[in-house]
Amino acid sequence: MTIKTYLGSAAIAVLLASSGSVLLAGGARARSPIKIGHLADYSGGTSDVGTPFGQGVADAYAWVNKNGGVGGTKFDVDTVDYGYQVPRAIAQYKKWSGSDKVAAIMGWGTADTEALTGFLAQDQIPDISGSYAAALSDPTGASGKAKPAPYNFFYGPTYSDALRAELSWAADDWKAKGKSGKPKFVHMGANHPYPNAPKEAGEAMAKELGFDVLPPLVFALTPGDYSAQCLSLKSSGANYAYLGNTAASNISVMKACKSAGVEVQFLSNVWGMDENAAKAAGDAADGVIFPLRTAVAWGGNAPGMKTVMEISKISDPTGKIYRPVHYVAGVCTALYMQEAIAWAVKNGGATGENVKKGFYQKKDWVPTGLEGVCNKSNWTDKDHRGTMTVDLYRSKVSGATDGDLNDLMGKGTIKLDKVRTVELPRKNDWLGW
Repeated sequence: MTIKTYLGSAAIAVLLASSGSVLLAGGARARSPIKIGHLADYSGGTSDVGTPFGQGVADAYAWVNKNGGVGGTKFDVDTVDYGYQVPRAIAQYKKWSGSDKVAAIMGWGTADTEALTGFLAQDQIPDISGSYAAALSDPTGASGKAKPAPYNFFYGPTYSDALRAELSWAADDWKAKGKSGKPKFVHMGANHPYPNAPKEAGEAMAKELGFDVLPPLVFALTPGDYSAQCLSLKSSGANYAYLGNTAASNISVMKACKSAGVEVQFLSNVWGMDENAAKAAGDAADGVIFPLRTAVAWGGNAPGMKTVMEISKISDPTGKIYRPVHYVAGVCTALYMQEAIAWAVKNGGATGENVKKGFYQKKDWVPTGLEGVCNKSNWTDKDHRGTMTVDLYRSKVSGATDGDLNDLMGKGTIKLDKVRTVELPRKNDWLGW
């Protein structure tokens, strides 16, 4: 080696050492990317909430790659819009579990996630989904209430636990208002695995708390004319009604019930209410109680919000788009999986089994950089209920909701007000149910 060549090599070494990103980029070129499957609903029955959630997931992985990936290895994320169709999800899974096997899946709906549960266990592929069905939270099947789901995860309370928290609030609300007699509760939603997931558990909890439980009212997952359901709701005298669908169809119900003069307190699942729903429904959405998975919403006062806003610039370089609650939850979900994979990479490689073990390594876990945004989560090999804490919020609409959502939120025309944090007991007989 000549002196000139040596000096040139030394200079390059100094540059690499002084620039972590360059060093990581060089490493990334030397390693095969980590393959991730991403099922998203951008066009089907739940696309109203699937789109922001999926965008949050996609932006988060693009941001991780932009900043060097995991130990220099980038992610190869295959995002597929399956239109909320179970057969399409299964067909896509067959590709992802074939010879070019993915390390993990970012999943979505209840029906497709439950259909894949057995395959995931057989192929040892972790799936962190957008479904919070309690049936997916029992990894061993020890509860006897659900089939073993050892490779299924999700970020947030189960649908059942969120409803239990809402009913707990409703029972106190009834007393606080000095109402006499027993309050009446009704479950509403499509006859579909997703809205039905918490139905039995919710009705049992309602009876336990002293509610009269009315026959459920069915309405489709898609927007439509639900005047008949609202008239039934009115005639039933229901005081508290759980909306089990996503926001788009719930908006139709809320507006129809407002027109019909129905006086009922709506309770929604995590996908049933958000800022866009409040804008679309206007004053019909005023007062709806719903659970928030993250500690703060978009723009909230938390150290980790700066990271979320940087991630958002991946698809919005202007930084001006308002991101609804589902986007923020999508970011949290993606980065939990990313950190589980990072642990796996350091402990034998990004295999499905190692990634699953990665979920068990931390207590009161918040992904790095998202402090104050993602609520603390705990998963064990015997219990995949990541949290028993449920933050309840109330949507407030105080004026006309025409115009830009950013402006409406900034002016306070639409607000998400925190009502209560409910700490549920981690009961064994609630596992998987």
